[in-house]
Amino acid sequence: MIVQKGFKYRIDVKPSQAELINKTIGCCRFVWNYFLEIQKTKFENKEKLLTYNQMSSMLTELKKEKTFLNEVDSISLQQELKDLSTAIKRYFEEQRKGNKEFGFPKFKSKKNPKQSYKTVLFRRSNGTQNINIKGRYIQLPKLGWVKFYKSREVEGKILSVTVSKTCSGKFNISICTEVEILPKKSNNNIIGIDLGIKDFLIDSEGNKINNPKTLQKYEQKLIKLQRKLSRQKLGSNNWRKTKLKLAKLHERIANIRLDFLHKLSTEIINEKQVIISENLQVKNMIKNHKLAKSISDCSWSEFCRQLEYKAQWYGRTYYKIDTFFPSSKTCSECNYIKEDLELSDREWICPECGVIHDRDINAARNIKIQGMKELGLIA
Repeated sequence: MIVQKGFKYRIDVKPSQAELINKTIGCCRFVWNYFLEIQKTKFENKEKLLTYNQMSSMLTELKKEKTFLNEVDSISLQQELKDLSTAIKRYFEEQRKGNKEFGFPKFKSKKNPKQSYKTVLFRRSNGTQNINIKGRYIQLPKLGWVKFYKSREVEGKILSVTVSKTCSGKFNISICTEVEILPKKSNNNIIGIDLGIKDFLIDSEGNKINNPKTLQKYEQKLIKLQRKLSRQKLGSNNWRKTKLKLAKLHERIANIRLDFLHKLSTEIINEKQVIISENLQVKNMIKNHKLAKSISDCSWSEFCRQLEYKAQWYGRTYYKIDTFFPSSKTCSECNYIKEDLELSDREWICPECGVIHDRDINAARNIKIQGMKELGLIA
């Protein structure tokens, strides 16, 4: 299978390169907002919107007026127009599907924690290209050669590079490549998984994976820094120092959580041929304010997303059963449904067959059985 894969690295930039990255991000934001304003006005007045080619021609004229746009990578500015055109097309597609919650593209803010720009590989007529990698250095348009922390080899054919800046002031690159991925050796292992809060994952074989509870581990440090920040004068040097410490801590929490999810999802994909889980409606679940923080810290949606795309890559099957299937209330031995089961009941005895059930392991077994029935693996 040919797939697009991203390789993310930290980069070590010189002050002049950092300044140019910030300038490029700012110019891309200006181009996006400038043309979005035009498109929004036309949309509100029920006029025909501009195509990508029309916006591209206007950008050429705009560069004569706004000369600072000539200082940055021209491909990244063109990419903003392509992204804007794609976002508008997607808006109309979602509206035709009846998804009224999907709104018109929004203006970009310099206060947004996600600050980045994208440049695409371009091959010149003489055979050279604008993006090259040699050892631990990468050549980017306008920036020149930049050192990056090469934790692993870049595989496949390079398509584009996204340069981003974190809230903590670090710079990263994400290299998008086209890679051929071979399916893993097939096996007969089938597993049902139930996701929880106390234990992050419980499988149908009775194994439990502890929840790292990353946010809870660093919560007191966060509270202390947030309280300190609130007492300091807005914009002062001490305020900036505390804000940077807070950003670094949030970044650390996110990195630890993502590392855990990737390692666990990869381990499951390597070992199991069929993975079955519930189709969790996390957006509805976090409306319970007593559990919202714990549920958000688990990142169940991200974990399921990782299982889904990794299963596609490596020839595995990932299947979700219906949200409202009573997996916890059903006895996995005799199919008796205990209607009065409460959330606090972690163990229960089946009145029909007398089997003592661990709530979560029983749910995982029922998820596996139901998924196998729906996939036609059992009658």
